[in-house]
Amino acid sequence: MNRAEATVYKERLLALRSRMCGDVDQLRENSLRKSRSEGNGEMSSMPIHMADIGSDNYEQEFSLSLMENEGAALDKIQLSLDRIEEGTYGVCDDCGAKIPKTRLNAIPYATQCVKCASQQEGV
Repeated sequence: MNRAEATVYKERLLALRSRMCGDVDQLRENSLRKSRSEGNGEMSSMPIHMADIGSDNYEQEFSLSLMENEGAALDKIQLSLDRIEEGTYGVCDDCGAKIPKTRLNAIPYATQCVKCASQQEGV
């Protein structure tokens, strides 16, 4: 991959990282609120319905799961940025073949070619 192409992918990765960091911050803010009443600013200590508690817990767990997934993607983005600096971006980790640009356009932090990724996923 030439320097101009690498620069384009670096800009995409940086923009994606910035957007995802904002998403993670928003998820963190939403998941850390303790309950529906605190989120609404209500200060009452009156118990709320059990279904509301269950919904709150589900939403919090779902947000935490999304944060974990986003965090893993952010790690892959940083790895890809490091690979651009090293000159190894766009090369499959497993077989050493070039990762097709169509794959990198779809998943700029991909570290495997389609064949190796499919084998790993068991498809």
